[in-house]
Amino acid sequence: MAEHAEDSEPIGESLMEKIAEKVHGDDSSSSDSDSEKKPLSSSPSSVKAKIYRLFGREKPVHHVLGGGKPADVFLWRNKKISAGVLGGATAIWVLFELMEYHLLPLVCHVFILLLALLFLWSNASTFIKKSPPHIPEFHLPEDPVLQVASALRIEINRALAVLRHIASGKDLKTFLAVVAGLWVLSIVGSWCNFLTLFYICFVLLHTLPVLYDKYEHQVDSFAETAMIEIKKQYAVFDAKVLSKIPRGPLKDKKRA
Repeated sequence: MAEHAEDSEPIGESLMEKIAEKVHGDDSSSSDSDSEKKPLSSSPSSVKAKIYRLFGREKPVHHVLGGGKPADVFLWRNKKISAGVLGGATAIWVLFELMEYHLLPLVCHVFILLLALLFLWSNASTFIKKSPPHIPEFHLPEDPVLQVASALRIEINRALAVLRHIASGKDLKTFLAVVAGLWVLSIVGSWCNFLTLFYICFVLLHTLPVLYDKYEHQVDSFAETAMIEIKKQYAVFDAKVLSKIPRGPLKDKKRA
């Protein structure tokens, strides 16, 4: 009997140990499976709030500028082409603005010089025993002209639709922003003529996008702080001024 009792004790102990190991194994496996089932969004980096972008953009700067070669020029992806375009614009501005040259005399003088060179070369070829230069035929293709006209028509219609929406009085914030922008543009336009203003915009297109693409995070952080302050000031202005302006009920006019 004593031997049977001694044999039963290790059997009982081993059985309890197996049960405990089984329970602990199930707990550890269930905890591992739970940790695997947790979505990645619970990580601190994914829970972080959405990063503020200037003008609410969600695409890269290159895609916002339209992509392709124009965006490459604005972002200085090819420095030779970008420098050439900016240098040509600068030369035109210096020619017309600083030297006070006019467009029509310039076009006429260029054509006179070009025709004179081709005429002299064609007549001098008989003396120098060389074939006269081959002057290619130039013609304006139809498809690109139609595409440009169609794109211009679409943009004009879009601008007219935006102006109609602003003038309808449904969006006061957009109305004030457009009026302020036009007022600033009129002040800048009174300082200089159209050519200088166009040149300034052209230079800004070749400098601001590439600087923003390089210092994107710093600019977005500063813009977020500025936008919060602007919203606070607008809330104060709305509470003190705009909310006190009497407004009548808006009635939608039915078209016949």
